Amino acid sequence: MKVIIPVAGFGTRLRPHTLTKAKVLMNVAGKPMISYIIDQIIKDKLASEIILITGFLGEQIEEYLNTNYKFKFTFVKQEEPLGLGHAIYTAKNYLYEKLNEDLLIILGDTLFDVKLKNICKGKYSRITVKKVNDPKRFGVVEKDKKGFVTHLIEKPSSPEVSTSNEAIVGIYFIKNGKLLFECLEHNIKNDIKTKNEFQLTDALEKMLQLGEKMDTYKIDGWLDCGKPETILETNRYLLNKLKKNYKFKTSVIKNPVSIAKGVWIEKSKIGPGVTIGENCKIRNCIIKNSIIHSGSIINDCKLIDSIIGDNCIMNNLDGKFYLGDFSEISG
Repeated sequence: MKVIIPVAGFGTRLRPHTLTKAKVLMNVAGKPMISYIIDQIIKDKLASEIILITGFLGEQIEEYLNTNYKFKFTFVKQEEPLGLGHAIYTAKNYLYEKLNEDLLIILGDTLFDVKLKNICKGKYSRITVKKVNDPKRFGVVEKDKKGFVTHLIEKPSSPEVSTSNEAIVGIYFIKNGKLLFECLEHNIKNDIKTKNEFQLTDALEKMLQLGEKMDTYKIDGWLDCGKPETILETNRYLLNKLKKNYKFKTSVIKNPVSIAKGVWIEKSKIGPGVTIGENCKIRNCIIKNSIIHSGSIINDCKLIDSIIGDNCIMNNLDGKFYLGDFSEISG
């Protein structure tokens, strides 16, 4: 089986952090979010090679994975941000004759609490779904009484367009990779777009029209990392799975937290729900429900619901902050 992970997005909703750091390298519960996906693929031996579709800041992703893993990665750059369908299509020439193999596509900027190998046991192509309250934000599936997908709609604008509340959540198991790429090519050559982009959903819809059978796999543990508030929710969720305790002589650490190596903490209260990256220095602070990236220095601050970039300096502050890398701010 081949695995494709698109990681070419700009992550605009996570700025200023994603102006200097690739979105999938943001620290969530102690490690970059892309690591959660890579670790499971390698552990379950799902593939001998992973193809990553990169774009803005893609060289950061390439350096991180090649430095931290001994595994075969192929990096393909999407030269223009023309949509998810176009991003997948850029991998065609790197799959060669392997298009007849099963294909697993995993969006790199969303995390899942699910066993990927169970998704890949299906007899048919399979789309992962979760019921949501607001389907307008997502692609949705419509199904028949037997549970087979009949229709796919990208971000329905109103209930008149679709009454389904089963959102497509970003893992696709494709039994017929050759047909998928034929449908992607058809849409690109004929300039078939939705919301001005070549959508993967439209190619899957074309596959349905050509007779491909698809079913769904429900996921409860869908961990959204698209916005600051949701990445903090995901951070809390994953921290609750950790069992590690930390002790600093003059400070109180309230679990769950993740504290990396080289961190110095003095006269502070840390947690719950806090991730601190390597080599941070924290003095006389209260920090809750926040992510602090590596190398930051924080003195005399009360932080809640904050995301702080690499190598920031903060003094005498109280509140919620989203600081990009190398920021310096004092109260």
